[in-house]
Amino acid sequence: MWSALKLTTIIKNLLKFLKISRPGLWFPTIWIYLVPFDRSSNFWEQPLFWIGLFFVTFPLNFLVYGLNDFTDGKADSLNPRKGNYLFGARFSKKKLANVPRYIFFVTTPFLAYFAYVGGVELFILLLFMIVFNIIYNYKPFRLKERPPFEILIQVGYVFTALFSIQLNSLEMIPWQTLLYLTLFAFQAHIAGEIMDIEPDILAKKKTTAVLIGRKKAKFLMLFLLLFESYILKFWFDDWVLSGFLAAFSLWLILDIFVFFKEKPYTVKQMKIFGIAMNIAAILSMAWVLYSGKLLHPNF
Repeated sequence: MWSALKLTTIIKNLLKFLKISRPGLWFPTIWIYLVPFDRSSNFWEQPLFWIGLFFVTFPLNFLVYGLNDFTDGKADSLNPRKGNYLFGARFSKKKLANVPRYIFFVTTPFLAYFAYVGGVELFILLLFMIVFNIIYNYKPFRLKERPPFEILIQVGYVFTALFSIQLNSLEMIPWQTLLYLTLFAFQAHIAGEIMDIEPDILAKKKTTAVLIGRKKAKFLMLFLLLFESYILKFWFDDWVLSGFLAAFSLWLILDIFVFFKEKPYTVKQMKIFGIAMNIAAILSMAWVLYSGKLLHPNF
């Protein structure tokens, strides 16, 4: 009886940690981790590839979103889209009290292992990733409430690509690709801010979307999407990914001027968008790995 109860408690805690890591939002780290690979190298045959891929799913996102939730409980408690595996947990301050400790227990073995196989450079790179999250979440910096720095610091996601390169001994990706990945990270973050305007206002949380309003935030996101589409078409000759982003831009134009305008999305609509984002991410990942175009700019 005691063993069964203990097992149940462990499973509940694991599911709690999984929810905190927001599986529905794993796609940015997975997507960026995969970009540096060339399919001709048969990378999937290497165990180190899979260890790194696992790390950028649960452990890394548990670190990123766990610290976010731990320092942002009030806004999350007022957020109707939270409380699921798609957009993340909505736990009380009491239930989140031990999260930093568990983050330490989960990530430390990986840090030690990666330092062993990748040396000092990889260890320092991982420390930079941790420092970025501390600066983002904790005072006196707490950039998450210092617009527009809460968007600009999303450049930290690009470190996932650098981690992938260092861990798997890959060639450095072009600066054009790094720029595209940075814009991708900015755009993904703004999308989340747009959905969270109402709970952020209630929690008195300052974000760029709260300051400039929903419509201007959508225009900012549209600008980034169009810029990304331009880069993909003219710098990488990638008509497929560029066409997808152009279609997404068209949808956003209709969103701004016809469908939603200044209206907030319902929880059901946000969940549909979240599922659609994951489907699009899976398809685009497959295309990026198959085509290899993001590794070969035309200048």
